[in-house]
Amino acid sequence: MLHSMKDLDGTGRLYEINYTADYKLDEVLSAGLTETTKLFGYVAYLLYDIKPSASANVQYDAGCSCFAVPDSKTSKYLMGRNYDYRHFNADKTSYVPTSAILVHTAPQGGKKSISMVDGLNMGYGKGFYTDGNTDLSLLMGLPYAALDGINEDGFAIGVLALTEKQTNQQTGKPRIGTTVAIRMLLDRASTVKEAIKMLSEYDMDMRGSGRSNYHYFMADATGDYAIVEYTIPKGDSVPRVMEVFTGNDTLRCVTNFYVSPTMIGTTDGWGSSHGKDRYETLRSTLFTNNYSLDEDQAMDLLEAVSQAPTEELTSQTQWSSLYNLTEKTLRLTILREYAKEYKFKVSK
Repeated sequence: MLHSMKDLDGTGRLYEINYTADYKLDEVLSAGLTETTKLFGYVAYLLYDIKPSASANVQYDAGCSCFAVPDSKTSKYLMGRNYDYRHFNADKTSYVPTSAILVHTAPQGGKKSISMVDGLNMGYGKGFYTDGNTDLSLLMGLPYAALDGINEDGFAIGVLALTEKQTNQQTGKPRIGTTVAIRMLLDRASTVKEAIKMLSEYDMDMRGSGRSNYHYFMADATGDYAIVEYTIPKGDSVPRVMEVFTGNDTLRCVTNFYVSPTMIGTTDGWGSSHGKDRYETLRSTLFTNNYSLDEDQAMDLLEAVSQAPTEELTSQTQWSSLYNLTEKTLRLTILREYAKEYKFKVSK
């Protein structure tokens, strides 16, 4: 499986892998591990005859922008997603481009999908695969590091960061973490409605998966879309309430603040400036075009809200994903190089 890795741009910044092993989702869900280091340690325990000597050190974060629209020229549906996160080098003096990984999965009894992983979240930098020194054992955890993706039924999802205490629902239901939820939904949900129902059956615990809280944006081939947030109940200080927002054209896009009215006045509640300029660009462009864009317009919009690296952690667009939910395809660019695109399709 590891030998299926391809360096797509020839510089070690974008790889593609065909993940053919059984990554044992049922066992991972049953374990309920939500802290990333423990999760990846457990995956190694499940998949390796001899557990690697090096322990996992996996962290996530995700600035990002997302939107969903019908294609203005066809009857197809699209979801656009920028993944923004600035990586520093070890001495904190310069910015580091990600080593992005496109992961194909085809679980037995589940849905085939393609998903995007930020290699640097796992310690894998530019050219890691062929440098001769890097321990590649963490690649076995790739399915549980996805930040956005699409499956064979045209269901797509992306995760976006929020500045708030991390969700800890404590409902008594089985626990699930940020990216394990993405893997579960890509493997098992055909529609947004199915995904929302599945999420509601779990106790979301986002502690230990990076420094942020998160919300999800999802869309499907029927044209449905939704924002899923975990918000703070009255009298509490921790996000515990799952809220869903769908069926409203003004909520066809999302960046890095809560859309829930219950979060007004919090750090990243409505009125926050975190991602607000990108949101206004998304919203005004969608409104001007009657909430409908063709593929080229959608990619242009991703470029318009892309970010150069700055001191802001949620700057630096590492990749732009344009998912055709009807065709089950992905148009991808990395590091704002919009003149060079890569195209993928979920295999049948």
